[in-house]
Amino acid sequence: MKKVLVFIALISSLAIGCANSATPENLNQANTNLQTAVNTETNQADVVAKTEETPLPIFTDANEALAEGDKLFDVSDNEKAIESYRQAVKLNPDLAEAYFKLGIAYSLFEKEQIDAGVPTEEEPTPTKKGKKDVQKLTASDKAFENAVKAYKKILAKNPKDEVAQFNLGRAYNKLNQDPDAQKALSQAVKLKPDDALYQTELGAILIKLAQYQEAVAALKKALAIDDSNLLAQELLEKAEAGRKRIDFGNKPKPPQQQLPPDAGRPRPNPKSETNSKPANVPPPPPPPPKKNANQ
Repeated sequence: MKKVLVFIALISSLAIGCANSATPENLNQANTNLQTAVNTETNQADVVAKTEETPLPIFTDANEALAEGDKLFDVSDNEKAIESYRQAVKLNPDLAEAYFKLGIAYSLFEKEQIDAGVPTEEEPTPTKKGKKDVQKLTASDKAFENAVKAYKKILAKNPKDEVAQFNLGRAYNKLNQDPDAQKALSQAVKLKPDDALYQTELGAILIKLAQYQEAVAALKKALAIDDSNLLAQELLEKAEAGRKRIDFGNKPKPPQQQLPPDAGRPRPNPKSETNSKPANVPPPPPPPPKKNANQ
């Protein structure tokens, strides 16, 4: 409510400052815009205040609890949304959608706690005794793990449920189990290839796996289905940049020129060959002695 009052005072001062130079038509338009902005801000504040003041009911139907959780999530009341989703999964332990949304709400709430300097609650995963470096699971991790189990139950009954395959891939992605996410999302795309969202999610997980060539193909299909898909356009730029890096690293080196067999050996000097004496040739005989003239 304080924010609303400050907002009203600020806009009112601006309107008064401009009133002296404005025409009656412009002044009326300014008053109309002011009233619209005040009404919008007031309505948003009333929704938040009403949500904070209204206690969460005890639900008897899982779908009603799920729907209420969605409403609370939309107004960023993550704590009450978590409570609603928890009631939903308690009433129906196989409600995969509620587990997944519970994980999303927990993730945002945990981020808020971290930003505020409040440590999040983590529990060690079950493991053998004596094993070190045990992974810690947050509440969001456990919710996504339960979502994976619930979606697998759905697919065990109907393997061609592309929605369950898609959400299974998303749950694996939240757990950073990327190969499993890629497998599930690929199956969802195979079952429904003309869905731009499925193609986009597959492209995103392929980028995480550094499979840029495949990511480019999926994201181009997403844009062929919906050319206004801004997320697919952004991801496509990343995939193409990654592909260029890979191609540059794998670029073959130019072949080395082969040298002749006698390469590296000292080459003979032609002049030294002509002036040198042949080997193993005996020296010429000495000249005969000169005869004495008196003999």
